[in-house]
Amino acid sequence: MMTSPELENLAMLGHVKREPGTKLEFEGLVASALALFADAKNPSLALESRFDLAYNAAHALSLAALRHRGYRSGNRYVVFQALPHTLGVDGAIWRVLAQAHQRRNLAEYEGVVDVDETLLTEVLAAVEVVRRAVQKLPSIKTKP
Repeated sequence: MMTSPELENLAMLGHVKREPGTKLEFEGLVASALALFADAKNPSLALESRFDLAYNAAHALSLAALRHRGYRSGNRYVVFQALPHTLGVDGAIWRVLAQAHQRRNLAEYEGVVDVDETLLTEVLAAVEVVRRAVQKLPSIKTKP
């Protein structure tokens, strides 16, 4: 588990909790994300479905990264916001995912679907960056 002052600050503020991740949890989140991501790239699916799949893939990968660092958060936005500290990805990536989060919430809670090809393309590109970074993480060691 590797921490950072930024993640510790989020813990002190109560946005994340310190909790060691497990290898099984990490691998499950990554496997789920990869399946979702593959489906999100399927052009025969509806745009809205592809967006949902891409968004959920991004969340699963981002959560896997946070769990890999030994933290948990029930707040999807914080999981994305922490990406520069969990994976070292550029802040522009989490901002795309934050925008996707806002659009997802509008659709989910208010019935306002505001998704277009441009946003989907940006989210898919962000997921690819996060996927590559997650797959470079060392395996989580289990205690004997």
